[in-house]
Amino acid sequence: MTFDVLSDLNWLAVLVAAIAYFAIGAIWYAPPLFGKAWAAAGGMEIPEAGTRPSPAIYLTPLVGSVLSAIALGMLAKATGTDTFQRGIVLGLVVAIGFAVSITFVTAQFESQKPKPMVWGAITAGYHVVGNLVAAIVVATWQ
Repeated sequence: MTFDVLSDLNWLAVLVAAIAYFAIGAIWYAPPLFGKAWAAAGGMEIPEAGTRPSPAIYLTPLVGSVLSAIALGMLAKATGTDTFQRGIVLGLVVAIGFAVSITFVTAQFESQKPKPMVWGAITAGYHVVGNLVAAIVVATWQ
């Protein structure tokens, strides 16, 4: 694989995949779903209702979602992944092989967190779902 594959990407699909990955995070980490448990496991506090964090806090996850979608698009092109089923395989390979394994290694050494492995499981779950959806989008929307 070379970086030449970047010119072959469907950039609209990459953008949609990135937005989907980011939006999944907004839902995943919302207090009614996993937000409260994730914050407690990480020793963090969720801001009071009616208060909002700085919009800058969303920049890193947005950039991460874009970079992940680009990488998934490149891998889909390089491997000929162009169906829904193959998108699922690509998403699982990337999610489990990279995101989940890195998250759990990181969680193992986060001894200052009250429940590092719970924090890791919630974070890893988000990346599994996010990678799956993003991989399906870039694979099927060639």
